[in-house]
Amino acid sequence: MTNRLLTVSALGALLAFGAVACSGDDSAKLDGWAKSVCDAAQDPIAQSRAALGDSAKIQQGEAPADLQKRLSADLAALAKTNQQLADAVDKAGAPKIDNGAKVQQDAVGELRQASQGYTDAQKKLDGLTNTDQAKFADGLRSVGDSVQQLSQMSTQALNSLQSGTLGDAIKKQPGCKAGPSAPSGAGASGSPATGASGAPATGASGTPATPSGAAPSGSATPVLSVGAAPSGSPSN
Repeated sequence: MTNRLLTVSALGALLAFGAVACSGDDSAKLDGWAKSVCDAAQDPIAQSRAALGDSAKIQQGEAPADLQKRLSADLAALAKTNQQLADAVDKAGAPKIDNGAKVQQDAVGELRQASQGYTDAQKKLDGLTNTDQAKFADGLRSVGDSVQQLSQMSTQALNSLQSGTLGDAIKKQPGCKAGPSAPSGAGASGSPATGASGAPATGASGTPATPSGAAPSGSATPVLSVGAAPSGSPSN
């Protein structure tokens, strides 16, 4: 009887040890996954923040054509960085969590969709006629509405990677350390900047999300974040 009890106790200890070892192994794999993503995401995040900061600038006396060209470059940068973030998550593979493959695939799909959306928004912006300021402002407003939706899509994609143990692993990585979520100035305060010409200066700005959108009131700002898209519609 005593031998039987000792055997059962030993078996229990072995199972417990196995569970701890497995847990430690999974944690190491998650850390490796997070490092892969965050190292590759560091430059795209910085570039996204730069594009958002530029789109929020007020440049006195800027002609509509120059504004159009500048915002077009910002949208091109946002399309590129969303694609790079999607590639980083795709290359890292599925994280070792429940439904890890689905979490990864959904995030990659949304980031790629956002990237294509920014490209489409850029084409729409480039096609606007800038000789009539009223029509140009209306066109920018329409582009801005699309970009707000793309910003939310990017935010959702990146937020999905930052919950539970996966989020804990990402928080440890220097490449994903939170930085300024939005530039100071009108463009990030909900009132898009307006140039001296009367044309909106940030109607078409946006970025992949808190990483690309603002964090909800009362919630923590995600670590994997590129900033917040200005909210609100530009006015003439």
